[in-house]
Amino acid sequence: MGENTRLGVGIGWRPEIADVVEGLAGIDWVEVVAENVCAGHLPASLVRLRERGVTVVPHGVSLGLGGADRPDAGRLAALAEKAVALGAPLVTEHIAFVRAGGPLTASPVLEAGHLLPVPRTWEALDVLCENVRIAQDALPVPLALENIAALVAWPGEELTEGQFLSELVERTGVRLLIDVANLHTNRVNRGEDPSEALAALPVEALAYVHVAGGLERDGVWHDTHAHPVPRPVLDILGELAARVAPPGVLLERDDRFPAAAELAAELTAIRTTVAAAGARPAPRPLLIGAGARMSGGPMPVPTPVPDTPLPSVPRQRSGPAARQRVALAQTALLSALVAGTPAPEGFDVRRLGVQSRALAAKRADVIAKVAPELPEILGDGFRPAFLAYAVRRPMTDGYRHDALDFVEELLVAGRPDDPVARRRLTAWWRDRAGIRPPGPAARLGHRIGNRVRTALGRG
Repeated sequence: MGENTRLGVGIGWRPEIADVVEGLAGIDWVEVVAENVCAGHLPASLVRLRERGVTVVPHGVSLGLGGADRPDAGRLAALAEKAVALGAPLVTEHIAFVRAGGPLTASPVLEAGHLLPVPRTWEALDVLCENVRIAQDALPVPLALENIAALVAWPGEELTEGQFLSELVERTGVRLLIDVANLHTNRVNRGEDPSEALAALPVEALAYVHVAGGLERDGVWHDTHAHPVPRPVLDILGELAARVAPPGVLLERDDRFPAAAELAAELTAIRTTVAAAGARPAPRPLLIGAGARMSGGPMPVPTPVPDTPLPSVPRQRSGPAARQRVALAQTALLSALVAGTPAPEGFDVRRLGVQSRALAAKRADVIAKVAPELPEILGDGFRPAFLAYAVRRPMTDGYRHDALDFVEELLVAGRPDDPVARRRLTAWWRDRAGIRPPGPAARLGHRIGNRVRTALGRG
């Protein structure tokens, strides 16, 4: 597997806090959302950080390696290009699916706009492992994958999270990005013990650790990345650091950015937690996944999921039939979450509702960032109008097209009522729709323009 890069303590670089990040003392490295930078036009702040010797790691969110389809070659090429441009020692992604549908299911492609959990089954693992190998072959540096937080659990799972991750590492040699905040989220939302997951991890595969905050609402923990890091998350970090010295630890913050002093205090808390954990007695021998090897002694027998026997020979290639079965299951779940279709059998309907509302809220938040003119034009009416639209219109082609489709629907309906706001929204749509590739919007352009002119009293 090779020696992991020693990264130190870092923070997630975001444009909103670029100046703050540059001014923070003791920052060894930063992580940047890969989809938010262009290899040929790196933000000046990142260039300055690199010139100072600060390591920059691109963190992808759109590959969907846990999905049924093979990784998109264009997305992989773009991630590889950014890794080279940033001089990154590795790149990271997620163990998740982010879209479903398409040719495997003979249905429209649906975008989640968020990271959704992969079922912890042998078949889904086979598909994931093949996708990971494809990605590894396409990338110029090592790949590390992150465990995600989830509001919903798949029925009929065959492996614990620790077993699933151990098998993934054994089969592919991929490294792990362990998010201790996500382990806390899964403890609250799914009753999963972080200690059991940590005990099963192949710690030699650890690339680095994420730490982030959230909040609990109505018995559900929301991994917001917009609140302070709570004590339970630091406790899990300490437990992990007592088992292995993390090559790197990174603080994530994506919204509601606090003052620099507060970020500095959270970084200090992370350093203190890791340092204190390193002085503890060594933990008991680590349990690793089925079929894996552990130096210094015999391989222990993993603990199966309660009431679910662990198959003894779970080795099958990821063929077309397996991919199609995974595709059908993921499409049914995503359709229930974003298109209002019935919940697949075995899922908690209440939790699906919570996840569905969370996905719609995230869409609204991201649209407000990628198209900040819209909440400015629509004011307090933006969010309710967008959420009403999201219920009817699943996202199929990314956030920027989603914003255009949202405005298109408003204008066709003769909204907003304020004629000045409607004119501004019309100008916004025309300016951006003109650069869209040929497609449904282009074909509807004349019809929409006529309706808009009629609505404005200019027809």
